[in-house]
Amino acid sequence: MKLRANLVIGGVLFALAILVGLLAPWLAHTDPVMDANLMNAEEPPSWTWWFGTDDQGRDIYSRVVYGARVSLTVGIISQLINSVIGVALGLSAGYFGGWWDDVVNALTNLMLAIPSLIFALAIMAVLGPGLTSLLIALGLTNWSFTCRIARASALSLRSQGYVQAATVLGYGDLRIMITQLLPNMLGPIIVIGTLGMGSAVLSEAALSFLGLGVRPPFPSWGSMLSEAREQITTAPWLSVFPGLAIFLTVLGLNLLGDGLRDMLDPQSRSRRT
Repeated sequence: MKLRANLVIGGVLFALAILVGLLAPWLAHTDPVMDANLMNAEEPPSWTWWFGTDDQGRDIYSRVVYGARVSLTVGIISQLINSVIGVALGLSAGYFGGWWDDVVNALTNLMLAIPSLIFALAIMAVLGPGLTSLLIALGLTNWSFTCRIARASALSLRSQGYVQAATVLGYGDLRIMITQLLPNMLGPIIVIGTLGMGSAVLSEAALSFLGLGVRPPFPSWGSMLSEAREQITTAPWLSVFPGLAIFLTVLGLNLLGDGLRDMLDPQSRSRRT
């Protein structure tokens, strides 16, 4: 029952976030950037302004809807980059072993010793703010967990009979890794990727909050929170709704990842039941 609840609730929340981002032009009431009117500045939530307006009279609801595009784009693409790097390094290290395994282990330990947000800040300081820089920074900082999982899976799978049979049949190393090992380690990779997307959404919000994300005035949830700091007591809706969007999206991804872990890992499921 708990497995199903996590999957359903997490899947629904994540699917809603995806739909909001995809349908933003049709769901938004106004242009999130251009439709500013100081006559409507800091209007509280009402039937006219569902989430209220900011200090420039822009519709908060429309900006939250368009902000979903930024957060989900960063979360999905950066995690794809992390997964490609982590799987490539971990799979090859676990399969080949030897000096290459030592090099990958040392590099992974180095990455784990550096706080990912600090490393991302350093990359952003060099590349400058912007969506592309954000994707590169987050895509290069969180691959170490995926690498560890891929390496452990490769170490346990490379001695299996079907891998030995593929070797006898003359399969090359690359073909064995792609056709024999990779499909059998996709379960934990998918789980860590789903959880990693939630972390990427939080990291994007943190970097945008610091002014290193998407360039204003285009909305992102983190930059909206940053802009709302000075009005948090006089106009709390400015920070409540983008913060709630971050919370629900990350909660959905974490619940989805938890449910997928239980579904793909029978031992974990049996322990919980």
